[in-house]
Amino acid sequence: FIWLRIYSTVFSPKRSNWKVNSVEETTVSVSGLSVEDKEAGYWKKEYIAKQITSVKTALAQVLQPVSPYTGLPVKTKEALRISGLGWTIVLREKSGKEYIMQHVDLSLNDTSVTVVWYGKNWPCLATLTTLDLCGVTPVFMDWHKPPAKNGPRWHSLIAKYDLSHLMESTMIGCDRLVQIFCLHPGLLVGLWKKEEELAFIMANLHFHHLVERSTLGSASVPYELPLHSPFLDDSPEYGLHGYQLHVDMHGGGVFYLCGTFRNLFTKKGCIEDGYVKLVVINFKNNREHLPLIGKVGLAWRTNIFDGFIKSCSIVDITLLDEHRKPFWCLSSPVCMRSAACPSDGPNFLGQTYYVDYMDTEGRVHAELVWIEETEEYFIVSLVLYLSVAKINHWFGQN
Repeated sequence: FIWLRIYSTVFSPKRSNWKVNSVEETTVSVSGLSVEDKEAGYWKKEYIAKQITSVKTALAQVLQPVSPYTGLPVKTKEALRISGLGWTIVLREKSGKEYIMQHVDLSLNDTSVTVVWYGKNWPCLATLTTLDLCGVTPVFMDWHKPPAKNGPRWHSLIAKYDLSHLMESTMIGCDRLVQIFCLHPGLLVGLWKKEEELAFIMANLHFHHLVERSTLGSASVPYELPLHSPFLDDSPEYGLHGYQLHVDMHGGGVFYLCGTFRNLFTKKGCIEDGYVKLVVINFKNNREHLPLIGKVGLAWRTNIFDGFIKSCSIVDITLLDEHRKPFWCLSSPVCMRSAACPSDGPNFLGQTYYVDYMDTEGRVHAELVWIEETEEYFIVSLVLYLSVAKINHWFGQN
């Protein structure tokens, strides 16, 4: 009966009479509905289902205008605000016990959001098996008021991570207090060096379909992205052409690189090991080389300590196809690794470094040079390798 009253108050048509108070109004609306002929839990399920539909409809309107600059919705930040969206992690032990932690801090970037968790009461890492990253939205949504802090929340699973072999994965950086590990997609886990226990967790979420993935799934099943309708490739003999890349490199709210590269192309037949090569910054063209602004590193903090991990950062990639539709989007921690020997090309006065990223859809390879005289990094090469399988799926061809 309680859920029937909630449902009727929010969704049922009400008689409009300025003399009727809210209690009488609710009674009028409930009288048109019935409790007896419905199974237990029916009106609760109906309310939640309809609430999700109404949130989806409202957010779809907000997210409709698209930026020609990034190919992403212009009002993503506004959608995050009005939906009351937050993020939580669910740490699960071998015994089945769960620890649910709300995010402590977040920072909005041009094309991504960085969400952080830290605290004093982490469970022992050795007992943990998995980590679920979920978006959380209020079950009772009032678009004109901020959501209640302690109200019920709807969980939407974004990604599931395996923590049982965390220490065996590749460490991407460290300072005197912590060492950090990267789990795909986009999760950064910081461990105290001394105890090898959790210090902080940082999730990097690209804006592409972020609102949908954070609100429209369930606690156990992620939101299923809409099926891609293949674009007709009207000129396959020319390979890929007219692509646009927006790339950000940042760490702890400080941006080191923010650039847009237009009219990217690759010739037909330029395939290596199942990848198509898309050159963004040409190693042999000095005019294309770009400096990184500031001291590159990743800032972190907890309740007690803070620090700065050199040569690590977050990279956001937004690649648009010739129709300005998002083709490949990612947000992930990366690190600069010293190169034993630089590639063939112009001679530089400084140490060479590589930045690499790879997932099922493609790879990113960047080459940087440290210039001693000016004490700054220069990107002298940036290449994207796009999976042939991804391209075939995108165009519906072989």
